[in-house]
Amino acid sequence: MQRSSEHSGPADIAACRALLKTGSRTFQAASFLLPRRDRDPASALYAFCRLADESLDIDCEVGSIQRLNTRLDYVNRGSPQAHPVDRAMMRVVEQYAIPKHVPAALIEGLAWDRAGRGYETLADLQAYAARVAGTVGVMMALVMGVRAPNTLARAIDLGIAMQLTNICRDVREDALEGRVYLPATRLADVGVTPEALVRGTADPDAVSQVVLDLIAVAETYYASAWSGLHYLPFRARFAILVAARVYRRIG
Repeated sequence: MQRSSEHSGPADIAACRALLKTGSRTFQAASFLLPRRDRDPASALYAFCRLADESLDIDCEVGSIQRLNTRLDYVNRGSPQAHPVDRAMMRVVEQYAIPKHVPAALIEGLAWDRAGRGYETLADLQAYAARVAGTVGVMMALVMGVRAPNTLARAIDLGIAMQLTNICRDVREDALEGRVYLPATRLADVGVTPEALVRGTADPDAVSQVVLDLIAVAETYYASAWSGLHYLPFRARFAILVAARVYRRIG
């Protein structure tokens, strides 16, 4: 296993930003509003999340999740693999004391995606959203110097709200790939099965009702998240507010 303890900070951050240039438009826009001191660690965090997601899409072998967890282990040991994103993430973990279980929970959520997991209930879907998006909110809050449990909980709420918005936006695209995130029990309430959604034979009006209901749930999470924003430093608060409002408008 190749590892590196080199400290080529600026070059590593430049590589992180290059990775984020495509497919992370909301982050790119909001990052310019962050205080300068927060931009580099935020870029490292998002690049690690992006790399983790993409690595599972590319690596379809059974051991791919274990390899990703191994990379995280090396990051937490202070001896990351020889990849700029891993090195940048290591510095963020060390500087901001990010607990290992937070990015590990993100990887668990990505593993659920890798397994093609469906979600029976809204609670199941919320658990997924907390892993793949709430964890990112927690890590960003830690970078911004916030560690109060109540405020971190609001960061999780914002991540869940954004992820639910993503799910509502991408119902058709996900179905074309054989993925259904809408809760099966809520689909059943309107006479739709996940299989019908994938086949494209589901009643669009019925599916739309489930989507509207899920957007309403997302709204409750946005409302909860707003209550925690005033605990953030002003510049950081403004950046997060912009990103949140962009997502909310999508909903």
